[in-house]
Amino acid sequence: MQKKDLGKVLIAASVHRILTEGLADAGYECIIEEKITQQKAFDLIRDCVAVVTSTRLQLDKRLIDAASELRWIGRMGSGMEVIDVSYAENKGITCFSSPEGNSNAVAEHALGMLLGVTKHIAWSNLEVKQGLWLRDQNRGMELEGKTIGIIGFGHTGRAFARKLQGFDMKIMVFDKYCQDDIPSQFINCGDLTPIFEQADIISFHVPMQEDTIHYLNENFITKMTKGFIVINTSRGIVVDTKALWEGLESGKIKGACLDVLEEEPIEKMSGDMRQLLRQISDLPNVIITPHIAGYSVEALYKMSKILLYKILTLKK
Repeated sequence: MQKKDLGKVLIAASVHRILTEGLADAGYECIIEEKITQQKAFDLIRDCVAVVTSTRLQLDKRLIDAASELRWIGRMGSGMEVIDVSYAENKGITCFSSPEGNSNAVAEHALGMLLGVTKHIAWSNLEVKQGLWLRDQNRGMELEGKTIGIIGFGHTGRAFARKLQGFDMKIMVFDKYCQDDIPSQFINCGDLTPIFEQADIISFHVPMQEDTIHYLNENFITKMTKGFIVINTSRGIVVDTKALWEGLESGKIKGACLDVLEEEPIEKMSGDMRQLLRQISDLPNVIITPHIAGYSVEALYKMSKILLYKILTLKK
């Protein structure tokens, strides 16, 4: 039987072959341009019926309008801020994402960074490589008995909370959009007040939107009763870098675990931001990784598989 021709799909992201092969089997022609630029996308997208993207392309009104045949947009992972979803959907274009696919990877990474900071693993390892054997200076802190405030309780926030259960911690949760679906083993906070009063650690798992820009700012830090460790594996702009630096310098912030930065990658940073990054990254109580939390080998497969399923079944 002749395969149905469903049209061209621009693959503008790193994906597992399960996605491209599955789309091809369904009748799509995949145009793979993983390193595509925004400008080149305008030329390639014109006769495409679909796009798969991650963070490389901004599917804004101009790019969407350039694709008169566009029927659906697939987002590898989460973070729909790269797509003007409301505009797309008003034009009858369906938008898919696959946050379930990398939630475990992000949770494991957040836990790894937290252990790295509280046990001084990364810093003391560097010292040993330099011939230093400093035990007292690298005395660690246990997670048992500590209180963590998880802000944002979607797929990644939930996955991280599950990982932490084995550490006998007090796990507090706040999600302004999810008040009634918090498992009973976690403390559901109706607002941030209990977290401000009790948390030793704050972990952000929120999308990038207007009310999450600079969520961690000078005011947030001031409201925290205790000195605390901050973890951010969501979006870099959630943390005000200048306020973070001042909190670290004053000692109110006891440590930072960052997989994302307010401006990234480094080569695109402003001079002032590069200087702040140098100052922050030189501290022994800070671990910074290059936006790799959700980038595991397994996550690439899982995100691709989930996205393929949603596309072919037309389920969000």
